[in-house]
Amino acid sequence: MSLREKAAITGVGETTYLRGTDRTPLSFQLEASLNAIRDAGLKPTDIDGLIPYGHGAVAEDFITNFGIPDLRFSATTPMGGASCVAAIQAAMAAIAAGICKHVLISLGRTGYSGGRIGTRVQQMPQFRTIGEFEMPLGAIAPAQLYAPMARRHMEIYGTTSRQLAEVAVSTRYHASLQTNATMRTPFGIDDHQASRMISDPLRLLDCSLESDGGAAVVVSAPDVARDLAKRPILVMGVAEGHPDSPSAITQRPDLTTLGLAKAAPKAFAMAGVDRSAIDVAEVYDCFTYIVMCQLEDLGFCKKGEGGGFVENGALRLGGKMPVNTHGGLLSQAHMAGMNHIVELTRQLRGEAQAQVQDAEVGLVTGYGDMGDGAVAIMRRA
Repeated sequence: MSLREKAAITGVGETTYLRGTDRTPLSFQLEASLNAIRDAGLKPTDIDGLIPYGHGAVAEDFITNFGIPDLRFSATTPMGGASCVAAIQAAMAAIAAGICKHVLISLGRTGYSGGRIGTRVQQMPQFRTIGEFEMPLGAIAPAQLYAPMARRHMEIYGTTSRQLAEVAVSTRYHASLQTNATMRTPFGIDDHQASRMISDPLRLLDCSLESDGGAAVVVSAPDVARDLAKRPILVMGVAEGHPDSPSAITQRPDLTTLGLAKAAPKAFAMAGVDRSAIDVAEVYDCFTYIVMCQLEDLGFCKKGEGGGFVENGALRLGGKMPVNTHGGLLSQAHMAGMNHIVELTRQLRGEAQAQVQDAEVGLVTGYGDMGDGAVAIMRRA
């Protein structure tokens, strides 16, 4: 059975994004969830399905705090930054099966105040394999783990650091148009090139933020979505994929292809559209290279052509493919991709602060841990 348009995004919510707090991830998650539920025109007691982000909250927290009388479904999708988009697929499956009417997907993080890089890596499901293959070589932080992928792409295809800078520059420009973005001061290619090296070839401005805050979405059955407060955003296609040798980057036959390459054809086939139909894309951006690589794996250009694809303002508002119109993880906040889903929903509703004109169809991706991928293609109802 196809999940095509078996559910819709009906509510989105977020908190203020911070760099410094004494709050807990759960408190952020509850606040964002209430905002999303209110946005949909629902009450907390209407929620009958839950998929909280894997760190800091479980279903019982929501039952207790929201007084949910009859929770019929709960799950987690432990795929790091791919978790939130993958959770859309899980929510749709539960709705299509008739188990739920309204599934809440929520996330809260204190990545700036409460997290440390070493702790984050140890939370990855692949930690034991990283400890065997990557860590003995000194790779103990995400930038060090992913830098070899970018370097390999450069060696094979001639990709340059200035091309990666195009991603960072366009993303920061979009963040400068947002009221809820952590980093709002624009910069240029030369500023990127002058930023310090973190792990060759990734510079400071190639790397995403650490952030405190929360975001959430409500996924609803189509038959009830049309009667709620906001225009529903139908999910046309959704899929997840995992790379070959998912636990160790250095052991893969191809370092330049992510799990998204397996998910994208399935999602586009389910949606029944081709790449030319996409008006706006919110692409997981833990690092600039990962954005470029995903654009290739999504099929917007051939493998190795991502550097040329992103040049000359292509990813900006008014460009050939507006990407990360909210500022993304690089400049708005690192919400493990939940803020990307929030932004795509607002774009398709026509409510975004950096609005793509006449946006009708868009996609959102997640990238997790060592290369897991998820993608959802959506349209306004």
